[in-house]
Amino acid sequence: MGEIAMLANRQKVADLIHFHEVLLIRNLNRASIIVNAYRSIGLQDWSHEGGTWDKGSSKTNDEPKLRRRPMKSIILHTISALALISATTSANAQENVMNDHTASFIEMPAASGQTDAFAEFLAGAAPLVAETEPGTKLWFALQAGDSLAIFDVFEDEAARNAHFSGAVAGALNGNADTLVDGGWDAGVVANINNSDVLSAKAPVDLYSATTATYIRLEAAPGQADNLAALLTAAGPIVADTEPKTLFWAALQIDENNFAIFDIFADNSGREAHFAGQVAGLLNEKASVLVEGGWDDGVVANVSNFDILAIK
Repeated sequence: MGEIAMLANRQKVADLIHFHEVLLIRNLNRASIIVNAYRSIGLQDWSHEGGTWDKGSSKTNDEPKLRRRPMKSIILHTISALALISATTSANAQENVMNDHTASFIEMPAASGQTDAFAEFLAGAAPLVAETEPGTKLWFALQAGDSLAIFDVFEDEAARNAHFSGAVAGALNGNADTLVDGGWDAGVVANINNSDVLSAKAPVDLYSATTATYIRLEAAPGQADNLAALLTAAGPIVADTEPKTLFWAALQIDENNFAIFDIFADNSGREAHFAGQVAGLLNEKASVLVEGGWDDGVVANVSNFDILAIK
């Protein structure tokens, strides 16, 4: 029984260390010092049922002196150390540029024969958003075949409410019966996905973007907090390592549903993103964090769009 407990404890600690390693990937040079030291003194000799052991120094011989410490204490000390690393090495890291911002994504099917007219309508709306909605910080008109979409980011909930009562929403309402399959209620309102921004890479070279991706993610049972933590940590990683990703945002729709939205100048930017550190991390953790895992929970939910207009 003691050996079984030892192995279980060792695995729990190893999993915890690995999780914090990847969350602090942008600080690996310093984080690895503590992580590697922790491994060298801890993971080799965790061997007492109901508790854990670490190595101490021995003045009498070369054998290590063992000292018992509760697992909870060691875990808390390690988390605190890693958090301190994150806080004190942030000079080169991007702040959360959209803290407290909200977002909306609406994918709408064009009515039969109205795809081009609907696309033209949305493309022409960008200047009106820019002129009349100061709280709408980003606004994208998107198209994928006969589906049109809008993704926008607001400085706060009041700005989102102003947007939905503004001139563009009013014009879409007035034309929805003609342009949108299902009209205003079934084709527009029913497809609104509001969210909070968890983390973002600030937009760069915004008007060179031609293509966008929206990915919806459902957290696996009991994993919503961990998925939110991963997505929140990912924004600075994207900013530091993905120059071809021109804007990236992690979103929380509700307690268990999340999304990622990003834009690129061309497909090479998208390919670089999906070969990057954040995609690799999500791929590695998807079997635990995402309902359906990587293939059915992530890849199957990728929606790519052409960008028609940007505010």
